[in-house]
Amino acid sequence: MAYMSQEGYDQLVAELRELESVKRPEISRQIAEARDKGDLSENAEYDAAKEAQGMLEMKINQLKLTISEARIIDTSKLKTDTVQVLTKVELRNTKTGMKMCYALVPESEANLKAGKISVNTPIAQGLLGKKPGDIADIKTPGGMISLEVLSISIA
Repeated sequence: MAYMSQEGYDQLVAELRELESVKRPEISRQIAEARDKGDLSENAEYDAAKEAQGMLEMKINQLKLTISEARIIDTSKLKTDTVQVLTKVELRNTKTGMKMCYALVPESEANLKAGKISVNTPIAQGLLGKKPGDIADIKTPGGMISLEVLSISIA
């Protein structure tokens, strides 16, 4: 089961639609063109197109599985008293004083450039359940860090 926002769910459905309606026919056309060129045993173009088709079908099946197991979180029912999935957290590093803001999102929606970190990361795991004013001591690959939760809002 994969928890996600409505936005994340809609993006997955759109990607699946694109793969099935645009990419799949394109690869079928490439296979047909390569097949028309003759001997398939020594046709690198045909082999590459068949491999691309296999990868595409695998991705389509994975997306279908993710979508079928998706559970959409109703953000209107989220509370901001503790850090949880789909909340935005303003933090301060207690050693450097540096402030940062992250939205905790499901794995499929993570995008560090957009300030969205997966709920499965060490930082997110260390923040879950914390309240404003709490300090989370988190073990990361780079060492221990202490983060103070300044505020929590809906992502």
